[in-house]
Amino acid sequence: MADVNLVAVVVAAVLNIVIGMLWYSPLLFGRKWLSAMGLKKGEMKKEGMAKVHVLMFIAALIMSYVLATFIDFTAATTAMQGVATGFWVWIGFVATTLLPVYIFENRPKQLYGIYAAYQLVFLLVAGAMLAVWV
Repeated sequence: MADVNLVAVVVAAVLNIVIGMLWYSPLLFGRKWLSAMGLKKGEMKKEGMAKVHVLMFIAALIMSYVLATFIDFTAATTAMQGVATGFWVWIGFVATTLLPVYIFENRPKQLYGIYAAYQLVFLLVAGAMLAVWV
């Protein structure tokens, strides 16, 4: 069983939400994401968003815990080792899993890039933090 710091996992999950809020804000990629989704500002449904955010946080907790487990298994203890672990998790599980979905659903390449890059940034930052903290 992996030796995982649960406080670090919760902080990483919160970090996921914070990065996501910034990533999909008008400051970064919010407008491009809306455009790629075929939506205009204000067209997103507001009802049911609390449930969506709770589910997103649960998913972020699971992802953070699994990343912390991988970091423990690889014995990463430096920020750069954590970044490397985060990268390999991203390339092996996130980028490769998302690609067929976007291809078969004929979604815009830009949408894939926005989402995949968000996950990459999170996994790199969380990997660095968890390796040092865990």
